[in-house]
Formats: sequence, structure tokens, C-alpha cells
Amino acid sequence: MTHIFKLTFIATAFLFMSCNFSAQTKDYYSARIDSLMNRFHNNGMFNGNVLVSKNNKIIYNCSFGFADANKTTKLTSDYKFNIGSITKEFSAVALMQLIEKGELTLNDKISKIFPELPEWSNKVSIKDLLQYTSGLPDVNWKKIKSNEDIFEDLKAIDTLNFDPGTQYDYNNNNFFLRLSIIEKIGGMSYKDYVQQNIFKPLKMNSAEITPIQENHNIAKGFNNKLIEDKSDFLVGGTFLTTTDLLKFLDNLHSNKIISKNSLFELGQHFNKEDTQSALGEAKFKNKILLEHSHDGRGGSYEALMITNMKNSFSIILLSNNYQGKIFEISQAIISILNN
Repeated sequence: MTHIFKLTFIATAFLFMSCNFSAQTKDYYSARIDSLMNRFHNNGMFNGNVLVSKNNKIIYNCSFGFADANKTTKLTSDYKFNIGSITKEFSAVALMQLIEKGELTLNDKISKIFPELPEWSNKVSIKDLLQYTSGLPDVNWKKIKSNEDIFEDLKAIDTLNFDPGTQYDYNNNNFFLRLSIIEKIGGMSYKDYVQQNIFKPLKMNSAEITPIQENHNIAKGFNNKLIEDKSDFLVGGTFLTTTDLLKFLDNLHSNKIISKNSLFELGQHFNKEDTQSALGEAKFKNKILLEHSHDGRGGSYEALMITNMKNSFSIILLSNNYQGKIFEISQAIISILNN
């Protein structure tokens, strides 16, 4: 490789990467993570934003690649991504806030809130919705064009797939019914409730609930054929930056938006392997959170967040071009953080 070619290659490799390093540029961990992420990006395995914090300080915050299918706009840390199923945590936190205010209990049956729903609502509790043990079938996506359609479809369900609390089935009817409960008890739209009670208090200034009204700094999802995703028309999805997701996690883990006991309740799951809680995967000891991880996928977007309380680090990976490598990337970053 000639000297000129080497310089050209290095310049090209860093052309589509944007970082906020400041004083920690020479930090041992951030330098190694940077080398790792550049390899993943240059090999076509990651297009998106990555943030790593350690000991309550952001040590790495970088962007790799493009914000659109045309590859004309470079990503920066200001861009917002669809976080897929991680968005379910906001509905879970909102429900626990209402429970802490005495408006609900975990054992309340759905019929107490929506008496117009069929007989099955006398058996399903809020706890079942949070732990995906309701027995509700999945959303009938062929018929759905709005959140109102989802609720009407719930009215048409005759029987559950199993008795609540006896089995586990991760599906979105549990999630969308949570949103309806928050709107009914909270007295406002779900979008407004989350904005007023989570995003605004935590200064998550970039975060938006779908459908998105303004497309400013939205990373557009696109596949490997450079075809852009269609816009999400349902309420409940979330677009945000890596730094705003970190704000949420830090405040959640330090019991600033819900109590320690509420956090513990959200971390409980059905007693079977490979089942998720409302927090994705959460490990506790004596009701103290040790680890919290959650991943999400929506169209060409993929997202992953991992927090290890014992080793005091958080990793956030947000991508708008699905490659299925974020778990491998996160494990490599963890290896660096663990020396």
C-alpha cells in the first residue's frame, strides 16, 4: 500500500464519523472503543450512533455513517432514532407513576377501567399486561390503521389464548392496551402524558412519541437496497438521541422518576427462561438493580441499551440501517470496559 493510498484510506474512514471527545480523547477505554467502532463501520456492520458512559461520565459519543438512504447527510449526535421495543419502558414507567399516585394498582382488572371490553377483561390485570401474561392474541395488523382500530379490535376478541398468569406471550396488544389505560386514567393523550411526566422533567429535549410532527434531525431508516422505511402512523413509538436515552436510564436507575419498589416490580417476569419483563431483562439482588438491558427493532432501525450497575457502565447503540450486529458490538465494548 503506497503512502498516498494509506492517507486516502484513513481520510475516507474518518470522513463519515463524528465524535464528541473533548478531554477524554486520550482515555484508554475511549481510544480502544473508537478503534473497534471504526472497524465495524468500515466493514459495513454499523451505521448509527454509539454512546458509552463509565462511572457516571460519558467517555465515548460518536456517529458513524448517514442519516438517509441517499447517503447525503452525515449523522451527528443530534440525530434521533426509532428505539423499537425499548419504547415500551415509557408506558411501563407511566403506569407505575399512576400506581404510586393511588390511581391504580398492579392487580386491578382491565374491566375496572374499560367496562366496555368483553368478559376476558375481568381476568386480565395490569400486572399481566406488564409481564406479557395476559393471554391476549397479537394485534391483527391487517385491519389496523390507527390506535383506535386496535382498541376496536380488542372489543372483538372473544376468548384469550390462555388463562392470564399461566403462560407468556410477548405481543403488542399488551403494550397498546397499556397506552389506552394511561390515557383514560391520566386524562390526556399518551403522547402528552409522556412528554409532561417523563421527557420534560428529565430534560429529554430531543425525545418524541410517534407519529412525528417535525422531521428535524430524524435519522431515516433504510435497508441495504437503500430503500427508506415508511413513516410510523401509530402512537407509542419513540425517536430520541443516545444522550436522551442515557438521561432516562440514569434517572430510572436512581429512582428519580419512580420508586425503588416500582422499579423492582417492573423488572419481574414470568417464571420461565427467555421471558422479558417490562424492562426487557433486569437482574436484582435484594431488590437492588444489578443489570438492565433491552433491545428494539422497528423496520430498518435497531437499538440496544445495556447498563451494569456493579461495574458502573452503560452502552447505547442506535442504528438506522439494520445489520444484526449490535449484540456482537456491545459484547466487544464490554470486553474493553472489563479490560
